[in-house]
Amino acid sequence: MTATGKPVIGVIGGTGHLGGALAGRWCQAGYRVVIGSRDAERARAAAAAHAPANGGAVSGASNREAAREATVVVVAVPFASQEATLAEIRDEVAGKLVVDTTVPLVPPKVMRVQLPPEGSAAVRAQALLGEAATVVSAFHNVAAHRLATGEPVDCDVLVFGEKREARERVVELAHAVGLRGLHAGSLANSAAAEALTSILIFINKHYSADGAGLRITGDLKSGAG
Repeated sequence: MTATGKPVIGVIGGTGHLGGALAGRWCQAGYRVVIGSRDAERARAAAAAHAPANGGAVSGASNREAAREATVVVVAVPFASQEATLAEIRDEVAGKLVVDTTVPLVPPKVMRVQLPPEGSAAVRAQALLGEAATVVSAFHNVAAHRLATGEPVDCDVLVFGEKREARERVVELAHAVGLRGLHAGSLANSAAAEALTSILIFINKHYSADGAGLRITGDLKSGAG
């Protein structure tokens, strides 16, 4: 935790589109952010592109160093890199909250749902990291290029995890970047949001939409689940 009481966020894959957009927004919201990459120099260059504000700060490091320094670790890498990346940081995330954003897109058919044998990328992440880490999944259905603009994004974030307290921490992180985070149940339920990404890609193409997103309607009241 920083002196402000906010966690230090390590964004693994922070040089990518979604990771970079999230890192920038958390920095602007006053968090200390460490951008991680397989190439530490590239991570430092990405960090230099974000202007700290509201007490935030941003730096760059290798994936392992970023995971070690952070109190909350966000994994924003392509599905093809998920296993290798989690193996790289596994020892550094023991006892920590890991937010997995991975969507199991398998090129070239990214508009077709292709979930892994484990049922979802999130369940796969928990299995790869082991019980020492607490995995929560989120941020699957947010258009990264829209998030990177800094403008309001009309999109909800479904948050999945076994522990309500862990999900609540990620709901707060979603709110910090200007999105509405919603509790959506167990990690297995992440399959729905992961699959929906392929559907949104299809909708974007079919309707020439600029980053279609998800919005839950209805009068939502605070729940106990």
